[in-house]
Parts: sequence; structure tokens; C-alpha cells
Amino acid sequence: MEKGVETKYKTTIGLEVHAELKTRTKMFCDSKNDADEERPNVNICPICMGHPGTLPVINKEAVKHVLKVGAAVGGTFADFTEFDRKNYFYPDIPKGYQISQYKYPLITGGSLNGIELTRIHLEEDTATSQHDKGDYSLVDFNRAGVPLMELVTEPVIHTAKDASNFAKELQLILQSLGAGDANMEKGEMRVEANISISPDDTFGTKVEVKKSQLISRC
Repeated sequence: MEKGVETKYKTTIGLEVHAELKTRTKMFCDSKNDADEERPNVNICPICMGHPGTLPVINKEAVKHVLKVGAAVGGTFADFTEFDRKNYFYPDIPKGYQISQYKYPLITGGSLNGIELTRIHLEEDTATSQHDKGDYSLVDFNRAGVPLMELVTEPVIHTAKDASNFAKELQLILQSLGAGDANMEKGEMRVEANISISPDDTFGTKVEVKKSQLISRC
């Protein structure tokens, strides 16, 4: 990039990081959480398949993992938390909504690598869709319902290098705490960047870049 362009515009970045948690079972059922399973649709049950009348039960180990990460980044633990329904169409979530957290996350605040955090919360992962089969798609529900931690930063990052360093440090924390393997090549950690560019200190139009490989490519 030319030097004149660098000084003319200001880049502002906020990150949303999803990381699968290392637990024996899924987030709300006792189906196996196994990222290495190659056979499709074997680690499933009526709960993660969204059958009517099923009752989800929270995975305690997943909650512990998020609290450990929250402590590592100096976040504030919630004295009350709850789960919400994220209602919009998912072709790879059979019940038609995602169980997530919004108003009352497990962790608020904290910082990592000098980057202020907004929140850390728990939700469930989607299934895996394959669209390279010709004129149809396939869905593997082994991943549906796997515990997923979402970490959201404040929009205070201004370079791709700082964003990449942040993701690397978070990956190291997850691995060191035993909370997750955070293997980006296997989709166990996915980084989404909300980016705006403006000529001054105001925010420009936000563009969301989904599932970036910030660690390996920046």
C-alpha cells in the first residue's frame, strides 16, 4: 500500500472469534464431541437434531472453560446469566434457531494484548454443509450442538497485524488452559472481522469479513 494512502484513511476493526470447546459431549446433550470423526451423522441424538419435545441440558464443562478464559483476560463474571433463542433460518440447525447468549453473557469486559473486550458467551455450533457435490448439498450433523465460545472485542483495533496478534494470543490461551484445540484449519477457531475505513476518527460503513484466517495469512 502506498504511504499516502496509509496516512489518508483510518482503519477500525472489531473481532468476533468463535472457538469450539474441548468437552467430551456436546453443549446441550450427551452426543460425542469429536472433531476427528470422519463418518457423517454418527454423533447425533434427538436433542441436537431438534426433535420435538426434547429438553436441552447445559454442559457444565463448557461453562467452566469459558470462565477460565474470562479469568485469564481479566473479565467480570456474571452473577446472573441466561440463554436466548437466536431466531433466524439456519439450513444446518434442524430446530431452526440457535441457543446462544445475548443480554446476560457469562463474561463482560477484560482485555487481551491491549485490546478491550466486550463480552464472552456460550452457544452451540452449527452442522457442516458441503456444497461441492454438483447440483445438491449435503449436511453432516456431527458438529451440530458442539459447545462454542464467542468472544467479541471492542472496535479498537487499527491494523491487520494487531488483529492477527490478538487471534494468536487467544489461540495460545485456549490451548494452554485446555479449553480448546483452536485448530483453524479444522474450523475449531474462526475469526470474523468487522472493518470500517474513514478519513477521520468517525466510523465508516462497516463490512463484516466472515471466517478469516488471520493467524496464518497476516
